[in-house]
Order: sequence, then structure tokens, then C-alpha cells
Amino acid sequence: MSTPSETGLAKRGARSINRAEIVDANFRRFVQSLQPSERPVPGDYDTLAPDSRLTAKDFLEIFRHQVTSRHLDLEARAMRARNEGFYTIGSAGHEPNAAVGHLTRPTDPAFLHYRSGGFMMARLAKDPQCDPVYETCLALAASSEDPVSGGRHKVWGSRRTWVLPQTSTIASHLPKAVGTAIALEQARRLGRPLPVPADSVVICSFGDASVNHATALSGFNAAQWAAFQRLPVPVLLVCEDNGLGISVRTPTGWVGANFSSRPGLDYFTADGGDPADTFEQAAKAVDNCRRRRRPTFLHLTVPRLLGHAGTDWEGDYLDVAAIEAAEARDPLLASARLAVESGLMSPDGVLGLYEETRARVADGARRAAQRPRLTAATEVTAALAPLHADAVHEEARRTPEPSVRIAAFGGEARLPENAPPRHLSLQINRALHDLLLKYPEMTLFGEDVAQKGGVYTVTSGLASAFRGSRVFNTLLDETTILGLAQGAAYMGLLPFPEIQYLAYFHNACDQVRGEACSLQFFSRGQWCNPMVIRIASLGYQKGFGGHFHNDNSFTALRDIPGLVVACPSRGDDAAGMLRTCAALAKVDGRVVAFLEPIALYMTKDLYAPRDSGWLFPYPAPGECVSLGEPRFYGEPGADLLAVTYGNGVPMSLRAARRLSDETGRTVRVMDLRWLKPLNAAAIARAADECGRVLVVDEGRRTGGLAEEIFTLLDEHAAAGLPKARICGEDTYIPLGPAAETVLPSEDGVLAAMRSLLSD
Repeated sequence: MSTPSETGLAKRGARSINRAEIVDANFRRFVQSLQPSERPVPGDYDTLAPDSRLTAKDFLEIFRHQVTSRHLDLEARAMRARNEGFYTIGSAGHEPNAAVGHLTRPTDPAFLHYRSGGFMMARLAKDPQCDPVYETCLALAASSEDPVSGGRHKVWGSRRTWVLPQTSTIASHLPKAVGTAIALEQARRLGRPLPVPADSVVICSFGDASVNHATALSGFNAAQWAAFQRLPVPVLLVCEDNGLGISVRTPTGWVGANFSSRPGLDYFTADGGDPADTFEQAAKAVDNCRRRRRPTFLHLTVPRLLGHAGTDWEGDYLDVAAIEAAEARDPLLASARLAVESGLMSPDGVLGLYEETRARVADGARRAAQRPRLTAATEVTAALAPLHADAVHEEARRTPEPSVRIAAFGGEARLPENAPPRHLSLQINRALHDLLLKYPEMTLFGEDVAQKGGVYTVTSGLASAFRGSRVFNTLLDETTILGLAQGAAYMGLLPFPEIQYLAYFHNACDQVRGEACSLQFFSRGQWCNPMVIRIASLGYQKGFGGHFHNDNSFTALRDIPGLVVACPSRGDDAAGMLRTCAALAKVDGRVVAFLEPIALYMTKDLYAPRDSGWLFPYPAPGECVSLGEPRFYGEPGADLLAVTYGNGVPMSLRAARRLSDETGRTVRVMDLRWLKPLNAAAIARAADECGRVLVVDEGRRTGGLAEEIFTLLDEHAAAGLPKARICGEDTYIPLGPAAETVLPSEDGVLAAMRSLLSD
């Protein structure tokens, strides 16, 4: 509780916009007003308060971290005023989280709220190679020498102390934190080597406003859902509750009422204004999580000081009395009081520590401001999408042990490469079987993928062949599925999550866009999220299911930096491409979206019923399809090039045959196979060889792949090249036969070919 004298301190200069100066002055005045204690100086391991295990040694370390965090916040604003710094969202008021950083280990993976500066100072103090002050100043200055992101963003992170960086997204880190906790236990059960000790816990901090976000709710629900079934989920969820989401107030008591009695979630609460209580409750929460392996919620009540960020003037939405009340609850005042009243420090000692820290931070800022920054786009993107093509190709061609394959498939005669040609879904199944043999760390999961074998039986039999939680069902939540995939990757597994339909991916797009694909970028390539996301995709399902099952738009995937998008049209390509996708994840930590055209899963014929023209033999182990490598049908000197993918491939081949039969004109069909990144050189070269180009794109007119292909043809192919496109309409796909009216058709492709050749 604050005292009248503390409130009076806060009122001085209450109407000044520069609250940082006021908070700074308040602390110094408050410490000067304290009277030295007559108690004997406590020993290192003497406790400082009843009913708390907080010792003098622990307190001194935590207090130093709190003071360091505060001065970094003050200096961040000073750097911004000098145009030397570029980030002012601070941790002022949230410094009690330093106790959690102090109590946890540097091998406990941490996903942090942007106000967890106290935690970060405590965690970095466990790394003897680190200067927390200077490294944070480098981040504030956006220096390319920032050891976390290399100047790309100010993020809390540390490779050596297991703090995985993320930006200031709203609670989007909760699903992957929960996924990491689940994967830690899963990898241990699978006998895979763990990158952290087996008794590690995962820490995830967030604000009170974030608990209402759909992504956060997904994380909480997944943790509770698993714990309710007695599955271990050692995640410590730390809610730093300051009662505000920028300007929106959190109802008083909401967080406690919401989380104190949830099934499968153990709840602890602490007053951030009481250092002894904070330490005790944090210690209990950490111990509970580590010992019981259960989701644990630590509710820390704290004030928010200095507004949301440097540009935020709280007077726009809070009255002066509310601002002053928060400042009177400054946790550094409570820590200073305990330091003096316990006899551990004198007021002068506290002020000495405070001013020494100020000088150290100012020096770090001065030095950091002089260090280089990123100056070229190539520097910015260097860590975004690594590709070691030769190593990827070598890994893709690496085969499972032959004897293991023979045993797994039930004899040499039953090896898939010795079987007759088969359709797409079965070849994908066989390729996944081979990959599970090749990679003992691989896991495959999603809705219905286990006993049922997926909605289209693509994963049929894999759960029974690979027991021990390597193939398993998840709850129905795409955000959770992709969060589990990220966590699995951190714990050394190779995840192959399945999203049941492309339309369902959009529910969870930010787990790929804002989290998985951004990690290499924001960590200078120190962290990655290797995974292959299988997605049943695209249209032409004869009107079944409407737009939720016939989704022809993957524009959102194409917009994600660093993501690889693959789309096979036939079974042998699918197998070879999956081998490369796995290698991309394994070698370079890449995130791959593997789009499987649903309408082609069972397709057997091409030109006529029962011609078996779309059945292909399974490629032998060691064969693969390199990233960006297209497949061509027809000769380079054809009259026209049809550039397409997925369902457009057999459609274009049929139209090309009809055209040839009618006119004798020839068409070369180019199956892109890899939709991101596009192989611009191959497209331009093939276009120049034919002289005319038709893009057959089942995507929508706006945002479809044809737009990018047209642009690269203008940039890389011969000037004035005749070209046209046929694509889907800008609409959702309706139910029933009406679906055929908004998607490209064979007749439409043929008409476009005729028109282009008539010019």
C-alpha cells in the first residue's frame, strides 16, 4: 500500500508531460526521505520478511536488475530525444518480473512480454559472456551489432540463455510456448536428445489485456485441454497485470476471476508492490510447474509507469489522480524501502546504486549510438530465408536404411518403388512413411490424422506403423496445431503438422506469418522454426463443401517473407518434393507450406476414362525434386507456353491436346511445382523459347499467382511478349454446380489458347 507521503511525492509536477523525469525524481526524493535502519545487517541467507523465502542475497541481485531495467527505460527515451534510439516501449512498473528471471534457469525456454525487462536483466546476468546493459542499448539504437536481432528490431532474446525473440504482437507467442512445453515432454518420451534439461519449464509472460486475445485463449485452452487429460505441460504463464491495454482499462478483478479456478491450471497471485510476497509466490509457482509438470498461472499485479510508450501521453485517457496513483505504487519505491528497513542498505547506499547504474547505462547508450546500423536491403534480409542448396539436395537424396525400409513395408516386393503406378494421395502416404523412417525425430499431427487417417485417408496406417506419439490427433484448433509445430521444432523434433483445409489455415495465419517465419529474421538466424505444413487445398471438388472446402486462394501464404510454398499435381512429384521440403526444414530451418490439391488426390485418368494417365510410379529413394525445379510437358519450340500448377496441369494438358487435334498448333505446359519463391529465370527462359504465354491460375483474379508471373515476365522476358491469363473470379466458391462458373475450365483454357495464338 502507498503512504500519503508517497502520494505527495508523485503529485509534484503532476501536470508535466515528461513523466519519466517525475518518476526518476520521485525515487530519489523517496529514498532521501527514508531513515537508516538500526537493525544489524542481515547475512546473505537471512530472510528479509516473515512467510517469505526471500534472502538478502536474492533480494540484492533482484534489486540490481530492477534498477538496471528502470534506467534502461529512462535512457531509451533520452536516446529517442537525441534521435539515437528507436524504441520506447518500456518495463517501468513491471520490474517485479525480475524475481521470475532470478528464480528460473538459463535453460528454461522463455517467451517474453515486451515489458519483461526486469526478467531479462536477471536472465542475462546468468550469462558471464553478456553485458546486458550494452547489448540492450545496441538494440535500442538499432545497431547491426545487436547480438539478438542484428538491428532489425528491439526484442528480448538470448541464444545462450534460451530467450526466444519475438516482436510486440498481442499474445501470439502463447501457443508456441505451450507447444514447447508439450514438445519437451514428447521428445523425452520418444527418446530424442533434448536441447535443455528434462526438468526444464517454459516461461511465457504477457499483459492483462492480452489474455482476452483469441490467440492467447488458444494457448490457455490447449494447455488446459492437455493437462485435463493428465498430460505433462510444464509451462509457467506469467500475467503482468497493470490494468491497462494501452488506454483500455481491464475491469478490476477480471484476471483473477477468469483464471483462479480453471480446470487444469494452477493459479498463484502476488502483489508486485511487495518484494517479499512477489518472490515467495513466484518461487511457489516455479516449483509447482517444475515438480508437477502442470500449466501454472502466476498473476503479478503491477502498475504501468511512463505510459504505453514514449509517444503515449496518458493524460489523454487517464486523469492526473490515476497517473499519480500508479506512480505512487512504483515497485522500486517498495524495494528501496525493504532494502533500507531491513538494514541491508542505507539510503545513501541505495542512491549510490541508483546513480552508478544510471552512469553505466548512459555510457552503454553513448557507445551503442556510435555503432553501425543496417544500411542495405541485403543486410536486412540476410537472415530471413537461408538456402544451402547443395546441402539441401544432398539431404533430400539421403535414403533411409534399406533393411529398415524392407522391414517396415513388409518385404522387398512390397516396397513402394516396386509397386504399380498409383495416384497422388497414396504416393504422399508412402512418402510420409519413408520420411518417418528416415527421421526418427519427425512427428505428424493434426485433426483426424491418426486412427482415421485424415479426411481423405492420406495418412492412413501411419499411426499404427509409428507408435509412441509420433503420429497423433490434436484438438480442433489450427492456432494450437501450428503452436505445437513451433514448440516441437525448438525441442529438436521435425514437425509435419496438417491443416485440414486451406480455408482453415487463415484462422491461424499469424502463427506462420508473425511467429514461425519471422524467427530467423528477428534472431539473426540464431533460431529457426523448421516445419513442413501439409494443407489439403484448392478447388474443383465438384461443388462439394462450398468455400470452406474449395478454397482457391493462397495469397496470404505468398505474402509471408521466407515461406516456401510447394504444390504438386501428381504423385511422383509429391514424393520427390516432400523429400526436399523435409531437407529444407532440416538443413536450413525453413518453414514450408505443402499444398495438396484435394481434387487430384484420387485422380487416375488424364485424357479418357480408365486411361490411367495420371498414375505414376513411386520415385526410388534418393530421387528428389529440387527447390524451384519445374516440370515440362512438350518441347521448347512449341507455339505457346502454358504456365500453371496443381489442378491447372491436367486441365492444360487436356486443352493442349484438343488444340493440337483441331489446329496442329503445339503447347508446352510448365508445371511450376514450387509457387514461392518462383523460378523467375526458368519461367522467362521458357517463355522466350515459345514466344507466347498463357498463365492458367485457379487462384483469384486479384491476388492470384498470375499477377506475379506477369510482372516477372515484364521484368525478365523479351519485351512485348504476348501473354494472357485465365484465373478464378474474385469471389468465394459457392456450393453445388455453380462452383464451376467461377473457376477456370478446360473449355476456357482452350478458348484462351486459341485467342492468344490468333494474334
